Amino acid sequence: MATYARRHGLKPLGAGIGLRRSFYEELPRTGRALDWVEVIPENFLTLGGRSQRTLDACAERWPVLPHGVGLNIGGPDALDVDYVTRLAALVARVDAPFFSDHLCYSRLDGVYLHDLLPLPFTEAAVEHVVPRVREVMARVGRPFLLENPSYYARMPGGTLSESDFLRHVVEEADCGLLLDVNNVYVNALNHGYDARAFVDSLPLERVVQVHLAGHTRYPDVIIDTHGDRVCDDVWSLYRYVLRRTGPVATLIEWDQDIPSLDAVLDEADVARAALREVAGT
Repeated sequence: MATYARRHGLKPLGAGIGLRRSFYEELPRTGRALDWVEVIPENFLTLGGRSQRTLDACAERWPVLPHGVGLNIGGPDALDVDYVTRLAALVARVDAPFFSDHLCYSRLDGVYLHDLLPLPFTEAAVEHVVPRVREVMARVGRPFLLENPSYYARMPGGTLSESDFLRHVVEEADCGLLLDVNNVYVNALNHGYDARAFVDSLPLERVVQVHLAGHTRYPDVIIDTHGDRVCDDVWSLYRYVLRRTGPVATLIEWDQDIPSLDAVLDEADVARAALREVAGT
């Protein structure tokens, strides 16, 4: 079903994990099953020393996919051409089949906000984002995916549903979709909609990658913390997605209270089993 992936010759990569500093020594030498590694490019745009050695060691063993947090694709500031140029060099260095970032804004008047803030679901926001996505793809020269972010308040002035907004952006820009299943679950509970109906309304033929993560429950809100195991409800939603998309590259995100490497790889094993199940292997 993932026609965007087929059009760009992208094959399902299996189950991966993020390269975090606490894994720099152990991950390149692990004997555990692992299909690919995701990196936050902002940590590697100025290469040298230990970071460079670790990245190169991982790239020798597995596909490496950059997933950014600083592109600011939806912000009012002009695209940071220096950032995009360095990102393109990193993508080429690791020969990434594709790269990704978030459909959000993260910089205002040149100041990084250290957060991934949601855009208003409007036609004007679509018209703003689409040419920026096209420019990034042209400069980097690889397929590009946008991720659906988690959000805790709707930006004012929205005229589109969240799923229609996502659809308009990725279709008009002709990019892929990184579907964060945990974000769907968190948003659905926080904003009172049905997660599976939301999935059904998305352009699933453009899904190339999935993110899975843990979250934190509070009495009146769920926060996307990436600080725990994937819960049973998110695993169930993930399998629901796979029955519609077929196998797609799947990442276990764990960015707070990071446990042992083996604990994260255990989660990747669960995802890999689900991928094999849907593929019938």
